[in-house]
Amino acid sequence: MLESELEALLANVASGHTAPADAARWIEQAQDRVHGFARIDTDRPRRTGMPEVIFCPGKTAAQIIEIIRSIRDAGQPVLATRVEDEVARAVKAAAPDVVHHERARALTLAVGPRAEPVGSIAVVSAGTADIPVAEEAALTAEWMGANVVRIFDVGVAGLHRLLHHVPVLREQRALVVVAGMEGALPSVVAGLVSCPVVAVPTSVGYGVHLGGVAALLAMLNSCAPGISVVNVDNGFGAGVAASRINRVGLSP
Repeated sequence: MLESELEALLANVASGHTAPADAARWIEQAQDRVHGFARIDTDRPRRTGMPEVIFCPGKTAAQIIEIIRSIRDAGQPVLATRVEDEVARAVKAAAPDVVHHERARALTLAVGPRAEPVGSIAVVSAGTADIPVAEEAALTAEWMGANVVRIFDVGVAGLHRLLHHVPVLREQRALVVVAGMEGALPSVVAGLVSCPVVAVPTSVGYGVHLGGVAALLAMLNSCAPGISVVNVDNGFGAGVAASRINRVGLSP
């Protein structure tokens, strides 16, 4: 916690706007939990509205377990992304309460009762091969408190499949649209709805798709207004962005 933030917190306590117990909890959580390989930022929910998320590649199962316990002990829910199956099995053996979401390649751990979800987001994938990234986006949005509708395998190679879902798409507060190959699906969807569209290019495709760069450039060059684009395969980032859009104007 920055000195200016601490002063503001104490001023709120003095004026009666913040209860002393709440201030004590915030100050306690503001302390980094330091491990030899990581510093866990437990003050992040107060600053940003969401806890720190564990990016698993490059970390051992033992390190992931220790970080999960650190976040849990701070009273915060856990989300760990991009976890390999073998690592997930090792984590669950040590922490049985952890849930492994295989299609999303993620782990979650709830801490205390969850609030009722609010609003609604749809996560749309062009093809079956895009589902792991789409599931990462959907799980992230759910973890952040949104209702999520999944609409998979409706790419432009069979446009009638998408048109069947247009009424549902138009009911959403935000959309995440995931596509590889030529990356055309977000442009098509954005021309059919009035809500913001978060586009996710994936590293799926034949030949010289450049690891998803072809789809990324197509989405960045879309002529359909209202599209925001995240990096290749970044379902997590898209889920966060759509969730924040979803919450605008809604009660926390």
